[in-house]
This record gives sequence, C-alpha cells and structure tokens, in this order.
Amino acid sequence: MITGTNKKRIYTFLAFAFGISWAVALVIYLTGGLQNSPSYTFSGGQVTLAIILLASVYMFGPAIANLLTRIITKEGKKDLFLQPNFDQKRGLYFLAAWFLPGLLTITGAILFFLLFPQFYDKNLSTFQSMLAASGQNSSINPWIVAVMQALQALFISPILNAISTFGEEFGWRAYLQPKLMPLGGRKAVLLTGLIWGVWHWPIIFMGYNYGSDYFGAPFLGPLAMVWFTLGLSVIFGWLSIKAHSLWPAVIAHGAINGIAALGSIFVKGNPDSLLGPTPVGIVSGFGLTFIAVLILIHPTALKPEKQ
Repeated sequence: MITGTNKKRIYTFLAFAFGISWAVALVIYLTGGLQNSPSYTFSGGQVTLAIILLASVYMFGPAIANLLTRIITKEGKKDLFLQPNFDQKRGLYFLAAWFLPGLLTITGAILFFLLFPQFYDKNLSTFQSMLAASGQNSSINPWIVAVMQALQALFISPILNAISTFGEEFGWRAYLQPKLMPLGGRKAVLLTGLIWGVWHWPIIFMGYNYGSDYFGAPFLGPLAMVWFTLGLSVIFGWLSIKAHSLWPAVIAHGAINGIAALGSIFVKGNPDSLLGPTPVGIVSGFGLTFIAVLILIHPTALKPEKQ
C-alpha cells in the first residue's frame, strides 16, 4: 500500500508536472499551435516558438515537478535515483538501453513495410528531395546517407539526446514510478505509462507525432500515444528498476528519440501515421509492444535487484 504521505507527494508531483507542461501547451496553442507558431532566426537558422517552449519547458515539466515536490513536501534529496550503479551485473541493462530501442524501431519499420509495401520507396525519392533542399550533393547515394544516419542514431543519439530526455525521466522513472512501486512492479510501470501518455495529450491534439490527417483525428492519436507510452514505460521501467538508476531509462529514451524518424526516410505516399512507419504507430511499434509483454509476464522482471 502507498502511505498517506506518499499519496500527497504523488498528487503534488502530478499537479506540478501537468500544470507546468499543460500551461506551456496552452501558450503554444494561443500563439499559433505547432503549425503556425512564430519563428525566430538564430545563427542563420530558424526555430519556432513552439519548438523552443517544447524543448526548454514542456519536456522538463516532470523534472521541475520532482524538484518542487521535494521542496514543498520537505522530502529532500532522498532516493534521487541519480547514482549510475554501473557494474558488471548491471552493465547489461545499460547495453540493452543503448541498443534495444533502436533495433526494435528498425524491426517495427520493416514489419510495417512488409505489411504495407505500397508505401515503401526503395529509391528513397522523398529523402533525395530533402537532401537536395538542404543543399546536399545530389550525386551522393541516398542509401549511404540513410545507413550513416541509422548508425549515428544507434551509437551516438542515446548520449546526444540525454539532456532532453532527462527532463522527462527524472520525473516519471526517478520519482513517480518509485512512489508507485508499493502497488507492485507491473502496476507501477503501467500506471506510470498511462499517466505519461495522457501528459502528452495537448501536443498530440495539436498534431505532434501523428499530424492531423490520420484516421479518427484528432481523438485516436492521443489514445495511440497512450498505447505507445505503456509499452515504453514497461521497458524503461524494467531497465531503471533492475539497474536501480535513472540513467538506463534516460539512455533508452534518447535512443528511441534519435532513431524514431528513420522509417520516414523510406516512405512514399501518405500512410496513416497511426499505423507507422515510426515507432509511435501501432504496427511499427509491435516490437516494443512484444518486448513489453514479455517483461510483464516474466515473474521477476519488474522486481528490484538486491542491493
């Protein structure tokens, strides 16, 4: 059972996490949404107000909520989950965090194109147009660029994206999930995933991840996001529970963010984003779902290792 003190801390955390991020979403909506947000020029490039607010405040709402909750409830620095705890035994979980999300994303994209071959472009025509528009040498084989981007995503993105993913993981996996663990590992990771998915809803309604022209828009997108975060929460939760550390979840989150768009390189036509080819799609996210189910049915996968 969750104690009365921890219930108050959970409610306080959720109020801050949702309050901060959803307030930012309201500002984005009132200033043009994701599509018509005002843009600014920095170092020769343009970036929209929406992107600035998403990256600097919205995604850090859970981390800020963690800190504010600890201050207000006088919880202090207890169990921050920040220790790396990297040793020979736990090293496998860091390795899984680094490569498993990327491999599952690639597997999911392959499955999508096998089931919907009409959307597969072996010539990478759309990608070639993108490269040309960005000033890339048109004589470069787009497959070489695609492979290089995939390798970069697999090997480098987990670290490059660590700062941005820390904002979410320091809230969900380092604070909320441990507070829910008295309910049992399965309930803790699933409830965290449900809450995490709903937290995304304002920006999903504005077209984030799925756009606005999918089947059932704009209502099925938020539900699909919950399905996606449930699976990810099981995997990220398993990694953080077993390593007794936030960092495998940060790495895994960075890994999937870095490679999520890879399937889009091979697309022609207009596939329904609810289905794929990115991992937020139900079909292309099958690999993530499958691994999550295996973790859930394993009797000890979500039980903490002895310290």
